[in-house]
Amino acid sequence: MATVEVILKTKIEGLGAEADVVSVRPGYARNYLIPKHFAAPATAASKKQIEDLKRKRAEREAQELNDAQEMAGKLGKIILTFTLKTGGGGDKVFGAVTSQDIAHEAEAKGFTLDRRKIDLPKPIKSSGDHEVKVDLGHGISAKLKLVVSVEAAQEAPADEEEPKKAEAPAEEATEEKA
Repeated sequence: MATVEVILKTKIEGLGAEADVVSVRPGYARNYLIPKHFAAPATAASKKQIEDLKRKRAEREAQELNDAQEMAGKLGKIILTFTLKTGGGGDKVFGAVTSQDIAHEAEAKGFTLDRRKIDLPKPIKSSGDHEVKVDLGHGISAKLKLVVSVEAAQEAPADEEEPKKAEAPAEEATEEKA
C-alpha cells in the first residue's frame, strides 16, 4: 500500500502535532489534509519550514503547560459542595455525585473541566469530605475537594395524603331537621 509523507501544520488527534512528518495514504493527504491547510507535502524545500513549525509548537506547549499549572493551583484552593437527598427514614440516599455534577459545579465557579478527565471510579453516595483527582494534561493533575452533605426529603403531611371525603350537600341537612 502506497503512502505519502506530509508535514503537519496543526495538531491532529491520532495523527501527530505541528512539525511532525507523518506517512498517510495519498487520498487522505490530497483530499483532506492539504486542501484544509492542515499539512504540506514533505519535499526538500518544505522541510525547511519544519524549524518554524517546531518553534510555534514549543511556544504553544509551553503556554498550555503554564495554563495547566496555574489552573492546578486555583483548583487546589476551591471547595465544591453538594447536597444529596435521603428517604423518609434517612437510610436511603437518592442520587449520587458524578463526574458530570463535579464538572457542572466547577463551571459555575468559573473553571472549565472535561468530565472525562475527572478521576472518579464510582459515584459518591456518602456524606463527608472527598477528594478527586483531575487530569489537566501535560502530566499535571490537581486534587479537587468536595463536601457532600445529606438532607432529608420533605414528606407531605398525613392530612393531605388522603383525599377529603365529600361533605353532605346542604339540602339533605335541612330535610333531616324538619
